Amino acid sequence: MDQNIYKIKIKVTSQKGKCEAGHKVGDEFETAGLTPPGMCIFAFSSILPSLTPLMFGGQFFWGEDKDVTKCVCPDGENPVEFELRRVRKAGK
Repeated sequence: MDQNIYKIKIKVTSQKGKCEAGHKVGDEFETAGLTPPGMCIFAFSSILPSLTPLMFGGQFFWGEDKDVTKCVCPDGENPVEFELRRVRKAGK
């Protein structure tokens, strides 16, 4: 894996209603670009636009921590909120 790519921790921080994928608060996944095992593909596709900058060293300047952002799955009736956090270089 490319040494310039960061691994990202994805954590469920909020879940309302019934998540069809079974995600619940506290669930954690790690990725460097591929859909993590057990993670809903629809949720992953919705976080991908925010995941990509974190993977390649970009920052989100609007939050307190520039290495963290939040995203929500596309199910408006049963929303799951995910925190994305840059953790380390993928090759380490």
